[in-house]
Amino acid sequence: MTAGSVAAAATFTWVGMVLAISFVEAPLKFRAPGVTAPIGLGIGRLVFRALNAVELVLALVVLSCLAARTPPVATWVASGLAVAALAAQLLLVRPVLGRRTRAVLAGQEPPRSPAHLAYVALEVGKLVALLTGGVLLLTS
Repeated sequence: MTAGSVAAAATFTWVGMVLAISFVEAPLKFRAPGVTAPIGLGIGRLVFRALNAVELVLALVVLSCLAARTPPVATWVASGLAVAALAAQLLLVRPVLGRRTRAVLAGQEPPRSPAHLAYVALEVGKLVALLTGGVLLLTS
């Protein structure tokens, strides 16, 4: 298996995880019978912590494979944008969301936060970048 094949597989695995968790599981869990906001947030915190850990591993695999292969610049840009979006989520947005989650779990009712919309926007951007990078990997 070539570095390009491994990078493409890791990229599309990453795409599948983001789609399944961020765009399917996360919104649906709050619609399940008996799931309160604190329970949903508690589950979400665990699920997104695990997702982000796997995303970091996949990002390292993709970047390592790209470094071994020297693909076209567009592939680097797309993959780099996905990694940058993940970094922004982890370093800038997740801490804000984490504080809000801890407040809700402590029984407080903090105001809605624009951080959630920022996270979703970064998730959409990351998804577009991953799809673009994956297609470029398959076609180069």
